[in-house]
Amino acid sequence: MISADKREFAAVLPMRGRLAGLDVGTKTIGIAICDAMWTIASPAETIRRTKFSVDRALLRAIVAKQQVKGLVIGLPLSLDGSDSPRTQSVRAFARNLADLELPILLWDERWSTAAVTRTLLDADASRARRAELVDKMAAAYILQGAIDALASQSHEGEGGPVPWDDQRK
Repeated sequence: MISADKREFAAVLPMRGRLAGLDVGTKTIGIAICDAMWTIASPAETIRRTKFSVDRALLRAIVAKQQVKGLVIGLPLSLDGSDSPRTQSVRAFARNLADLELPILLWDERWSTAAVTRTLLDADASRARRAELVDKMAAAYILQGAIDALASQSHEGEGGPVPWDDQRK
């Protein structure tokens, strides 16, 4: 299941389990992981893209090792919210991950890299250090936005499971 709807995504997730966030670029994939209670997203690693089969195998290994139950993939929409060629590329990437048999949430990531870069600049990180960190930190930014939205959805009574929802069996 691939969706941009957080309710639809939440409805197919198990009650507890880690989620992974992906910032899919043309040269790298930033990866973040959140805890099983969906409270905090942490940057995990950045993988250098090669052939898709190699990229998928690396992601499959991370998903298995971290016991990931769902993916949140940053969707690079245009500033006006419309699709771009890059958006279509990320949608195709998500479709090609269907064999991982995990629910996938496509999450608006228009400002993730800019926000992370600004934070790193404020921290006086060198250009080399920024290049090393930006992709996995952008993935964490994307994932944190999604888990915060999932939590607020539960608090607003919109339904859908969240790990701390005692009514879900």
